Amino acid sequence: MAETMKQTVATILKSIERYNPANLQTLERYVEMQSRENTYDLEANLAVLKLYQFNPEKFNADITCQILLKALTNFPHTDFTLCKCLLLESVVENETISQIKYLADILEQCDFAQFWNRVHQMPELCNRISGFHDSIRKFVCHVVGITFQTIDKNNLANLLGGIDDVTLKHWVKKYGWRDDGNLIFIATQDENIKTKNITEKIEFDHLAPLMALL
Repeated sequence: MAETMKQTVATILKSIERYNPANLQTLERYVEMQSRENTYDLEANLAVLKLYQFNPEKFNADITCQILLKALTNFPHTDFTLCKCLLLESVVENETISQIKYLADILEQCDFAQFWNRVHQMPELCNRISGFHDSIRKFVCHVVGITFQTIDKNNLANLLGGIDDVTLKHWVKKYGWRDDGNLIFIATQDENIKTKNITEKIEFDHLAPLMALL
């Protein structure tokens, strides 16, 4: 059934039918399927938001929230920004949507402690998105991997949402990091922090037209 729906949606998106409000219910069910089955289709979700933009009387706040939360799971890509740009001003004022926008802001700032704190305050919302927490943890690990050489084990566990030791070991192994007791060795970051000398060569022929103007 899921594969059939996926093919149906793909057919809709390839034609002018993507702008037909009669297809909105099909696209909305597809969004709900993504939330349940931990799949993701940005193009389809943007099509839903575009239909809401053209047909504000058909706006569905619950579906919009699911789309925005799914976009969060694809950080550091700009999916959330693309979705946000399609929201009408009146929609942005919705309380739940405002909360999700705030989640995006602090996630972009890599304020992970505050992010998890807010997520834990709205479990009924985030738990609807299958794989939400682990998708965010992948982004956290991406940031940790390009930022730290070593990190305190407890600090890493907190950055990943206050996970237990067994779960922490899973993520350490997944990213090829090393458990050194109280510290987790991430990587040698010498290449990232090493200063580089940049030499720029400018040919005289390139300067001649400019000198002629002086």
